[in-house]
Amino acid sequence: MSRIIVVTSGKGGVGKTTTSAAFATGLALRGHSTVVIDFDVGLRNLDLIMGCERRVVYDFINVINGEGNLNQALIKDKRVENLYVLPASQTRDKDALTLKGVEQVLAALSERFEFIVCDSPAGIEHGALMAMHFADEAIIVTNPEVSSVRDSDRIIGLLSSKTRRAIQGDTPVREHLLLTRYVPRRVQSGDMLSAQDVQEILAIPLIGIIPESTAVLQASNAGEPITLDSDTDAGQAYLDVVARFLGEDRPIRMFSGKKGLFSRLFGN
Repeated sequence: MSRIIVVTSGKGGVGKTTTSAAFATGLALRGHSTVVIDFDVGLRNLDLIMGCERRVVYDFINVINGEGNLNQALIKDKRVENLYVLPASQTRDKDALTLKGVEQVLAALSERFEFIVCDSPAGIEHGALMAMHFADEAIIVTNPEVSSVRDSDRIIGLLSSKTRRAIQGDTPVREHLLLTRYVPRRVQSGDMLSAQDVQEILAIPLIGIIPESTAVLQASNAGEPITLDSDTDAGQAYLDVVARFLGEDRPIRMFSGKKGLFSRLFGN
């Protein structure tokens, strides 16, 4: 049975699209049939990070509106077997995402793929709610700073109240915390929240820590998901996240045992 995973956070710029691309690529590298969908209608950045922007002819909204079918809209990755991208539209409004339309597309994709990764737009508006509504699992991407953590806490509240699972009284959406742009020396100096601080605030399981790395920006600019470069710290960290998601027991790297700013200000 297909699993739908939303990559989400309240705050923009924390690395959702980078994570969606890296995570989906990592799943496909492990042999799982995977599609990653861009829910950021009107902006559309996933295709850039996946390096397929020139191949977009039909998009997610075209499929919802019956202006094209999935075979026309899905873009097969040239580097990784079993990996596909469903791009967003740059010319439509987010309101073009309808609950019925999204459900129909996801149902069709579920017949073809093991994993469906939904790249959510920032914020808590219509597009983000559509991205999370049908999710089975959620990766909540957070930077180790107060405003990002606070916004993620709001997202956790929505996952437990506004999703289909919550509305129907089913098993809750399984939540995973992913900490990005982590710099241990800044944690140690008290300029950044520690992983322990963030976990204490959000109280959801930590699936990984992605270090701050120039390799991520370079990979994004080149249209290469960072998981294709396993020689980098960030690439290996994302591959570790995929392994943990699939049930493997791997130690989390870059974890600092020192208390950060939050604990120093507010205690335990």
